Amino acid sequence: MTSSGAMAQLQIPTDLGAGRGPEWLDAYLAGGLDGLVALRRQIHSHPELARSESGTSELILNALATAGISGKLLPVGTGVVAEIGSGERVIALRADIDALPLREASGLPFASSVPGICHACGHDVHTTALIGAAQALARAGDLPGRVRLIFQPAEEVMPGGSHDVIVAGLLEGVEKIFTIHCDPRLEVGRVGLRAGLITSTSDVVEVLLTGPGGHTARPHLTADLIYALGLVITGLPALLTRRMNPRSVPVMVWGNVRSGIADNAIPESGSLRGTLRLMDRAGWDLAEPLVRELVADLLAPTRVGFTVNYLRGVPPVDNDAACTAVLAAAVGAAVGAGGVAVAEQSTGAEDFAEFLGYAPGALARLGVWDGVGPQVDLHSPGFWADERAIAVAVRLFVHTALESLSLPPSAPDRAVG
Repeated sequence: MTSSGAMAQLQIPTDLGAGRGPEWLDAYLAGGLDGLVALRRQIHSHPELARSESGTSELILNALATAGISGKLLPVGTGVVAEIGSGERVIALRADIDALPLREASGLPFASSVPGICHACGHDVHTTALIGAAQALARAGDLPGRVRLIFQPAEEVMPGGSHDVIVAGLLEGVEKIFTIHCDPRLEVGRVGLRAGLITSTSDVVEVLLTGPGGHTARPHLTADLIYALGLVITGLPALLTRRMNPRSVPVMVWGNVRSGIADNAIPESGSLRGTLRLMDRAGWDLAEPLVRELVADLLAPTRVGFTVNYLRGVPPVDNDAACTAVLAAAVGAAVGAGGVAVAEQSTGAEDFAEFLGYAPGALARLGVWDGVGPQVDLHSPGFWADERAIAVAVRLFVHTALESLSLPPSAPDRAVG
């Protein structure tokens, strides 16, 4: 981020949906947006890792209490749940609250004050937006149902905090569930929507290799462990593309390789860690046994010992068509129909997918690029978000709840756009 872009973030942003109503929402943002921005900056400068979000959880509880909303911690000790409204029907809105183990290099004046931890995925924006939506909905008067606010911990790890939410019974009775995710490829004021698959799966593959070691002058007398590592590094990604249905689009990328110290010694051990991402559920269900088979086949001639550890992650987010239509209507109400963008399926993963096994729902991509500066990707130390997206997200959450509760419980699917 340029220094001028960083300084621009000191200004209180404008509300791109100002005047679009309802009146109580306009009034709330007119008087409360500066407070929300300050809250976001506080969260951003004090990031907390998965399942350690105690300070963030306390901040959320306090912010809800100022609007007369009683929240409670999840049984695991972090994360918050609250409800607004009354009646039998329940619509859920979810935000994730954890940060990443990365050093921030954004240049923001409110950058992380915690070494090696930062909000490089926009969860601080998600959290702030849901707090704002809660405070606004508390002014709405009678709602035709309940809005359940889920501030989920531990989205960035596996197994994710979605499991903690589900085990706590917080999806019971939920008719529909919605969430947002920052998208630095979309300009602020635009929201990416897609019915059907919008994210991929993500599994972690670890291969541990062992051998007797030896001299690099005599590889024939031992097992060449580095050569074996190379076979798996290049061979497994290639073979997956030949053994899996191309529609699954397997993406196997190594992120960690460790072995050896001396340049003239064949090491006794080595390890590989990486992620396998797939674009459909069918491929995900077949992946683990195939990975184990292919690693064994690749290493059979090498005489090295090996262990494959396979950590199954999350399925793809499969947006329900009717819920995506609700989001489309909400975007129109929040910023105008021109705010709807068509989202491509991403190879990123989101444990929001776990909720969709319990209730239909949809994920929207929130534009956070200012349209001028560089587009810095998620999970980058330089990631930043245009703070005008906060008001857009508050309006999107509010209108999503209102739109969803205005429809009959068994409303037919509607096309998006």
